Amino acid sequence: MSQERTGVITFKGGPLTLLGPEVKVGSNAPDFQVLGGDLKSVSLANFKGKTKLISVVPSLDTPVCDQQTRKFNEEAGKLPSDVAVLTISVDLPFAQGRFCSTAGITKVKTFSDHRDTSFGLAYGVLIKELRLLTRAIFIIGPNDKVQYVEYVKEVTSHPNYEAALNALKVAAK
Repeated sequence: MSQERTGVITFKGGPLTLLGPEVKVGSNAPDFQVLGGDLKSVSLANFKGKTKLISVVPSLDTPVCDQQTRKFNEEAGKLPSDVAVLTISVDLPFAQGRFCSTAGITKVKTFSDHRDTSFGLAYGVLIKELRLLTRAIFIIGPNDKVQYVEYVKEVTSHPNYEAALNALKVAAK
């Protein structure tokens, strides 16, 4: 049975339950299995030695998730090649591919957690009531230590882009 956390997030003001543990700065990044656009399994090890910005969104088909992904795609173009920028949602890989193609997303890699919500449960971002991932940002150093965490309190709000990008610059040094 997965750990349940209440009082962490709301959706349009209503409280929701997150499944999985709270990930904390300084801890080892939990491993996960998600699907790439080619339906192949991808894990944390696929990004070994890189600094990772993981942008978590409920669905790319919503305005805030769309804007969040576009913002990090724009910023990713300015980052060194040893930084990986990932967006993870429970959208199907085909829908993610269509979104990226339509939106011109080329720098951010999208991954789907729809199959077994491995990422959602490992990082404590799976919303029990909706089977969607809550909005969150994780920055993981090249040594796989968590450098920055933001669980966005209100799911329909934007993350703190400036704080995340500043933490990314520090982690990527």
